[in-house]
Amino acid sequence: MTAFLLIWSPKKWPWPELPDIARRVAAGDAVADVWGCGTARGLLPGDRVFVHRVSQEPKGVFASGWVTRAPYEVADAGSKRGYRLCIDFVYDWLVDAHEEVVVTRDELRAHPFSVQTWDAQMSGTLIKPIAEGALEKLWTARTGRRSQPPAPSAPAKRTPSS
Repeated sequence: MTAFLLIWSPKKWPWPELPDIARRVAAGDAVADVWGCGTARGLLPGDRVFVHRVSQEPKGVFASGWVTRAPYEVADAGSKRGYRLCIDFVYDWLVDAHEEVVVTRDELRAHPFSVQTWDAQMSGTLIKPIAEGALEKLWTARTGRRSQPPAPSAPAKRTPSS
């Protein structure tokens, strides 16, 4: 399996809808989202994504999901390129990272996680296989094993993040 890291910085985007979206995911809804993926074009439908909170505590991984649409260009007048790349994905686990994370940043400093750069400046970083396997194992132990969610019914309605 191939997995990628998505970054969320509450300093750049406060994400006020997060508690509601986390409740929907916890209730079993297949919630879709759109996320900026920096310059990464290698994400494909079926790839795994993990979302990491940076810049403010609590720092760490708080969400996971599956890519449903490969990177596509979204017009962005504020970008040097005039667009940004985004992916669509569906969550299979999400907690309100305003309050908690599943895997803390301190835990990610230990081997084998430490082989990975977790504090990336943009989303779309490929997670190295050794870190990916360890993260998936710990993630499953803490959240339970779930299959890939069915196709989502409605997007989470927010501005894509990067």
